[in-house]
Amino acid sequence: MSRSRFLAAAALAAFAATAVRAEPREEARSLAGLSHPAEIRIDRWGIPHIYAGDVSDAFFLQGYNAARDRLWQIDLWRKRGLGLLARDFGPDYVAQDRAARLFLYRGDMAAEWAAYGPGAKDHAEAFARGVNAYVAEVRAGARALPMEFRIAGTQPDLWQADDIVRIRSHGLTRNAPNEVGRARIACAAGIEAAALYRHIEPDWTPTLPPGLDPCDVPADVLADYQLGTASVTFSASTGKLAMAEIPPEAIGSNNWTIAGSRTATGRPILANDPHRAHGAPSLRYIVHMEAPGFSVIGAGEPALPGVSIGHNGTIAFGLTIFPADQEDLYVYELEPGAPGRYRYGDAWEPMQVLREEIEVKGEAPRTVELAFTRHGPVLKVDAQKRRAFALRSVWAEPGTSAYFGSMGYMTAKDWDGFKQALADWGAPSENQVYADTSGRIGWVAAGKVPARPNWDGLTPVPGDGRYEWKGFLSAEELPSLVDPASGWFASANQLNLPEGYPYAERKVGFEWSNSARMDRIAEVLAATPKATLADSMALQTDPHNVTARRLIPMLASLKGSDPRLRRAVALLQEWDHRTTVESAAAALYETWIAKHLGRAVVARAAPAAARPLIGGGELAAVMALLENSDGRFPPRTRDAALQQSLLAAYDELARRLGPDPSDWAWGKLHQAQFEHVLSPLADAQARSALTVGPAPVAGTSLSPLAASWRADDFRITAGASFRMVLDVGAWDNSVTINTPGQSGDPESPHFRDLFPLWARGDYVPMLYSRQAVEAATEKVIRLTPAP
Repeated sequence: MSRSRFLAAAALAAFAATAVRAEPREEARSLAGLSHPAEIRIDRWGIPHIYAGDVSDAFFLQGYNAARDRLWQIDLWRKRGLGLLARDFGPDYVAQDRAARLFLYRGDMAAEWAAYGPGAKDHAEAFARGVNAYVAEVRAGARALPMEFRIAGTQPDLWQADDIVRIRSHGLTRNAPNEVGRARIACAAGIEAAALYRHIEPDWTPTLPPGLDPCDVPADVLADYQLGTASVTFSASTGKLAMAEIPPEAIGSNNWTIAGSRTATGRPILANDPHRAHGAPSLRYIVHMEAPGFSVIGAGEPALPGVSIGHNGTIAFGLTIFPADQEDLYVYELEPGAPGRYRYGDAWEPMQVLREEIEVKGEAPRTVELAFTRHGPVLKVDAQKRRAFALRSVWAEPGTSAYFGSMGYMTAKDWDGFKQALADWGAPSENQVYADTSGRIGWVAAGKVPARPNWDGLTPVPGDGRYEWKGFLSAEELPSLVDPASGWFASANQLNLPEGYPYAERKVGFEWSNSARMDRIAEVLAATPKATLADSMALQTDPHNVTARRLIPMLASLKGSDPRLRRAVALLQEWDHRTTVESAAAALYETWIAKHLGRAVVARAAPAAARPLIGGGELAAVMALLENSDGRFPPRTRDAALQQSLLAAYDELARRLGPDPSDWAWGKLHQAQFEHVLSPLADAQARSALTVGPAPVAGTSLSPLAASWRADDFRITAGASFRMVLDVGAWDNSVTINTPGQSGDPESPHFRDLFPLWARGDYVPMLYSRQAVEAATEKVIRLTPAP
């Protein structure tokens, strides 16, 4: 972001703190369940600031306010997670509900609540009561039923605290799909043929575990897993929920923490921009909560109490995925004539079968069966081959409700307290960065990571007892650091195990994100001795794709008289590697590497039987082969792949944007349009109200400005809907953005007001002091306990 944009954001903050403004709108409400008078101040950017009489009331009002702003979103989250969709939407949803129920936490609830520490259950209960208080007002007619419920013809449900933590399927535990893909490639052509499928690091050679026949693993083995964990959208043609396909590499984040010794003010800076699927409303919600002895501001998922990214009065915190492997697919031999029994050791063990009733709109309830082995839910039974498949995931362990562990660290006061709070963090595994007002900075890799003594987690394994988790790695066995000599630390889901880390023994994971984002972040931070907030904002919105520095020089060896090839090579060689909306070269490069290069290389380097399974491969693996062929990919073959794929990309752009490259621009293709899940069911007027955009947006999945896109129409699918840059200790200087807006109500002015700012790479103030909040207040809701 330019310095002028930073100054504009700073000016907004100053204006909020000092300007004479019209009095905010006021509303008085009497609220059953509230213990003390309180208020919710909504600032002009839609951020709620909750001032409560005690901590329980703060969480109660967080739930109440989440329902006020995001009721449809959180209600659908709960119904999807608990497997309650068919009751509202009919028989087409029974399979979705059954799949979701396979992944609910079914262990001891006392152990579950105890795993999160003191107060966690009380806070969740208060949050659920707050949601229910708002739902009760809607049901009584005191509050309008939100538009989305009117479109869908449904009503919001009441909540229980257990609902919040039992739902696990919104968490991210990773590589089961890759285990299956690698096994299927091994069946087709040997496991060595999977080299281009996914990039493996640190240095490791995958092998098939003894006892596994990879040809036993069917293509559809993860159908229930995918159905039960996917985000959902409505389909107008079928009236049913369809899975939204977001590639795994699109799910990531950036964060960094900079010591005061390397900032212009002498105070630390902490920045975070998590990357998830885009939509309207966004995945995250910003909230500020104050009560005697309690203070926190930041973002989290609106259906969860507390915040997972933000700060209290003393410490700041942010997260990115630490790609540890937290799940395994098990393959079982079934007893002849008894498909409900599987071999374990020298005996046959019965599956546990639960029968549950699913309510169905317009029909009698249906009874479904859910089967479990000792390892986890049964995903598929192949009676003909006498094989069954089950998933073991950390989800089944107490204390692994996704992000709920932030209830512990968000109130920490120092490094020791922060690190201790993360010792029992469950899922998803995260790079947690830290800074505090005393000047300390740090990083903790946190999460339950299975200890696999005799296999690497890269393929399915037999479920007969030979491949068992031996507990979990301790917090001391996972990396962390405090006050690094460099004066900064950053993560972007890349391989970040420290030099000398015993990865072969601990087997944390071997599938990490492409290092391109981190490479750019590291070079900028290392070259900035006195960093400012503006520098961090600029880095979060930096569209550099550093993979171009390695790939484009390879084109110099291409020979040929084709004028298209000469124009394509010249366009890329003159490019600055910035994927800006105006750039023609960015359009060509992104189309080339994402849609054509990998397939051309796989077609020449992989066995024919494996090619359909590998697809275009993973770019990091493709680039490693191009740079280090070791005779496997000679220069003539490499050049042929480069030339064919580059010409294919050039021709695609000519078809899409015209034959003259001077008319090309990345922003003509790469656009953000956020559609509500209900848009397909809405009439034209409502659909317009539910849709935000389009707007051209810079960036790509490989730039710090993360903006993943889908291949068919280049529409942006995932990236940083929320960004935050914190001035640690001078909190009112901090800035944020949350696109398309804070509210989930399409009839609210805060449903889409932040989208234009986000699309330009701008920010708004993230105000913390009472004085600044009051100056920026747009509306005050004054609440008193109901008599």
